[in-house]
Amino acid sequence: MALITIVDYAFTLYSIILLARVLISWFPVDPYNPIVRVLHQLTEPLLAPIRRLLPQTGAIDFSPLIGFVVIILAQRIVIGLLLPLVR
Repeated sequence: MALITIVDYAFTLYSIILLARVLISWFPVDPYNPIVRVLHQLTEPLLAPIRRLLPQTGAIDFSPLIGFVVIILAQRIVIGLLLPLVR
């Protein structure tokens, strides 16, 4: 059961990191700030492929929204696969 908890926390942490990137994008921040750079480095591997698949929508970036859906689906699938292994 501890493995499932750790995996669940990892997905939740990544969701929080993605949320932080979204919130930071609403404000003028220094792109060279170490925190901003880490947030971009951690979330870009998820968001870049989604951006390539989505049509251009101008100034609105829907990739984080799709990213949250992907994280939630992956979280449910992985935990669902782990449940029978732990019992």
